[in-house]
Amino acid sequence: MLRLLMVLALILAIIVVGAVVTDRFMRPENFANVFEQATDLALVALGQSLTVLTGGIDLSVGSMISLLSVLTSGLIDGNSAMVLPVCLGILAGGTLLGVLNGCGVVWLRVHPLIVTLGMGAILQGVALLYTRAPIGSIPDGFDSLAYGRVAGISVGGAATALIFVLVAAFLRYTNTGRTIYAVGDDSQAARLLGMPVRRVILLVYGASGFFAAVTAIYLVSRFGSGQPYAGADYTLASVTPVVVGGIALSGGRGSIFGTLLGAYLLAILNDLLNFLHVPTQIQLVAEGLIIMAAVSIHVERGRRS
Repeated sequence: MLRLLMVLALILAIIVVGAVVTDRFMRPENFANVFEQATDLALVALGQSLTVLTGGIDLSVGSMISLLSVLTSGLIDGNSAMVLPVCLGILAGGTLLGVLNGCGVVWLRVHPLIVTLGMGAILQGVALLYTRAPIGSIPDGFDSLAYGRVAGISVGGAATALIFVLVAAFLRYTNTGRTIYAVGDDSQAARLLGMPVRRVILLVYGASGFFAAVTAIYLVSRFGSGQPYAGADYTLASVTPVVVGGIALSGGRGSIFGTLLGAYLLAILNDLLNFLHVPTQIQLVAEGLIIMAAVSIHVERGRRS
């Protein structure tokens, strides 16, 4: 709870600074844009949160997004009749790729970092074999996933917030959700207590793949085509809201609502830096400093406890 309050305080501080710097920052349409722009990062970070809660990590999400986005747009290619079957197939494919990551962790007993890093290299290679340039197109109306609004509120942003609520309820009120925390806290103890550790690991990596697929579909809706490097920035960026939001990299502790707030924090910070005309390179430096500060706080709290 303390970490959530800290993130909220940082968000409020940025809003205050933005209000002082420019009156345009406080306009409702600007906040609606920030809400919309946080959607893709929040979605992929949600899947990442689940793997980190078990003490793992998924470094294949960026390449997975790249591959699934070019497949989505390439297969749809402007044909509205292909939207539903292709999207369902992409969601199933992303889940399967995630489960394969989980299989590597469970049965090969290789560290998740190595398994997912290797999978990421394979998937990026396949994406480049499929295409080296933007591919495909989307039919009319498909961009409403990214740009549709109801009463000024982003449809994608509202759906993402609802998904976070549902996943949080799953983690809190189901045996499987509580087992995810138990595995991250002490997998050996969880196994001795008869908890389905292997099944849970397969579940969280499958979920990570699923949300990577959702992100890929969202990006296709946003950009109008598939980009072979669409997910390049998400591999490490997906970890940032997780860490900033208070989920321990060692697993077993933290709230996914912290991840959602972390995504909003980064989106509103980037929005303020854009208003200040700060170069992208400096924005990356600021994001890196945030990660380092968040990890340092985790380490210090761990030492004290």
